[in-house]
Amino acid sequence: MDHPLSKESLAFHEAEPRGKIAVKTSKPIRTARDLALAYSPGVAGAVEKISEDPENAYRYTSKGNLVAVISNGSAVLGLGNRGALASKPVMEGKAVLFKRFADIDAFDIEIDSADPDEIIRAVSLMEPTFGGINLEDIKAPECFRIEQELVEKMSIPVFHDDQHGTAVVVCAALINALKIAGKNWENVSIVINGAGAAGLAVAAMLRVFGVGKERLLICDSKGVIRTGRKEDVNQYKMPFASDTEKITLADALKDAGIFIGVSKANILTPEMLESMANNPIVFAMANPDPEIDPWLAKSIRPDVIIATGRRDSPNQINNLLCFPFIFRGALDTRSRRINDPMKLAAARAIAAAAEKEVTAGLLEAYGLKTLSFGKDYFLPKPFDTRLLPDVASAVAGAAMESGEAKIKLDLKSYAIDLGRKAEELRGPK
Repeated sequence: MDHPLSKESLAFHEAEPRGKIAVKTSKPIRTARDLALAYSPGVAGAVEKISEDPENAYRYTSKGNLVAVISNGSAVLGLGNRGALASKPVMEGKAVLFKRFADIDAFDIEIDSADPDEIIRAVSLMEPTFGGINLEDIKAPECFRIEQELVEKMSIPVFHDDQHGTAVVVCAALINALKIAGKNWENVSIVINGAGAAGLAVAAMLRVFGVGKERLLICDSKGVIRTGRKEDVNQYKMPFASDTEKITLADALKDAGIFIGVSKANILTPEMLESMANNPIVFAMANPDPEIDPWLAKSIRPDVIIATGRRDSPNQINNLLCFPFIFRGALDTRSRRINDPMKLAAARAIAAAAEKEVTAGLLEAYGLKTLSFGKDYFLPKPFDTRLLPDVASAVAGAAMESGEAKIKLDLKSYAIDLGRKAEELRGPK
């Protein structure tokens, strides 16, 4: 509660109507005939059509544009286990972001249970209502099992944003940071500090990008996760264990090209940073305080290429750059899953967006006079209206190419339509 925005934010949330979301009708209900069409007796026709063919639910209801944002509050925004009820402001906020950036309707659902079996059952029973499931702020390792079993059980996309959203944006940032550093995927060494939901998902995504096991070390609070270590290496960490003699984070970082932190504040010391290779890439994403202060890092290593999770420093690694647009593409193609090709496509589209000429509208949104691709700008800004058409259409294309999509789209027309939608969502100038 000592954050400078806390008092203002409390007033923002408390103002009538309280909270951040509301439900509004999408059809006019002004006359007796309107009521008869929307409810009894007219609605019986829609019921019969869906009963005949469940796919008709996407034609006659809002299912195809409705996402559930689900949490049990066990890992809230760097605040830890605050419980289901206390997580509600965050989940409402997530619903707001879905609507504002991708025009997706979302309900927040807080489940008051720490039992994975109860959560899995509760969420799977909601499948008739929703077109997609966004899991949020559920602690590791339970989150891995919950997501895995829901993906297997359900025929709609299930996406744990803490895992995959972070992984997608990290990989997008790496694509561009490597260009700036003059390095490539084939020979760079990477150290991840933090082996929770985000850290392991980033590691898995890097594998998909082609980073070999021998060039990727993961550290947790006990040090490097290695094959000879028996202490605190669970079934989710074991596939990432490295055959190495390096034991500590300091050992791992010597001559490393990349540090990815999803852990805790100030764990990356000046000495560790100094030991890294030339043009080191540092993603210090711990919240609210990063693994190393970005301005300190730059003073120690002027050649550092750095990103954080902070909005007050350049290159914020922000899941908002991907999750609304990934869901948009998945919903519009009626994909059963959000698979690796779709995530790869999203990462590449996000990276490409940062290299585009910055629009006047984007500069105005952030109160900037100039902005161009480079060390201080290698990730796009969330208010870049090109993200919706670019990322969603890339995801949709990957869904179709990989066989995940039930609906085939004309991607050129789809992107044009989404570009118009993005401008509408931006609102009047």
